[in-house]
Amino acid sequence: MNFHIIIPAHNEEDYIDKTLESLVNQTLLPKQIVVVNDNSTDNTKGIVKKYVSKFTFVHLVNVQSSTKHLPGSKIVNAFYKGFDKIDVNYDIICKFDADLIFPPNYLEQLSLHFNSNERLGMASGFCYIEKNDDWILEDLTNKDHIRGALKAYRKACFRQIGKLKPSMGWDTVDELLAKYHGWDIKTDESLHVKHLKPTGLFYNKASKHLQGEAMYKMRYGFWITLISALKLAYKKGRLKLLRDYMSGYFKAQSHNLEFLVSKDEGKFIRNLRWKGIRKKFF
Repeated sequence: MNFHIIIPAHNEEDYIDKTLESLVNQTLLPKQIVVVNDNSTDNTKGIVKKYVSKFTFVHLVNVQSSTKHLPGSKIVNAFYKGFDKIDVNYDIICKFDADLIFPPNYLEQLSLHFNSNERLGMASGFCYIEKNDDWILEDLTNKDHIRGALKAYRKACFRQIGKLKPSMGWDTVDELLAKYHGWDIKTDESLHVKHLKPTGLFYNKASKHLQGEAMYKMRYGFWITLISALKLAYKKGRLKLLRDYMSGYFKAQSHNLEFLVSKDEGKFIRNLRWKGIRKKFF
């Protein structure tokens, strides 16, 4: 299968070399890797250029954007700068972060999953973080959820969900819409991806408000938002985040922000979420 990988990167000089090294040594090589150097002020560009000179399938795109850390919109907008440059003959399109180390068989194993199930729309491994000289699961979400750091989409699924939404919550709504359209999702526990920079390390207060805003825009409704916000705050070990998440939800509601999904999609999403909640508690 033809894997095309897009890596948005902003000031990733400490990590991007390890990420690219792991990808150019895959047992199944990608057809294209496009690194989008998004307004970096460090040596990210120089490191990527070394790989461009060595490997014909590695490409660099330099863009200028806001210097603010805006989870969701900034990274998706950078992704599309890379998407504009890829060969359209891809089978699988990947959005990877620039601070990951992939096991050598990562793409080959994903290829086996996609080839064995024609209704498989998305697949991934799991992120692991270093703690006390050991690599442990970065346990922030359910194990059937594909983290935003390592998304891989079948072309037909990617197109049917409307591609990626330039908003906080893009990496949740994509799965929900895939399920709405009848696609399967696969997470492979045997694929351990080292995540060198833990999620949310540089999120500011405004960014945390965007989490609640995203729940509103996905039409969760109050109760599912409250349960989801409480769970996420607990997972992160910072219950005071619940206030930020809910504040973002109510702010979005008061401003009547545009939803990311239609009414029918929202109804499906709420039913799916309630089904998951009932399954856990009953």
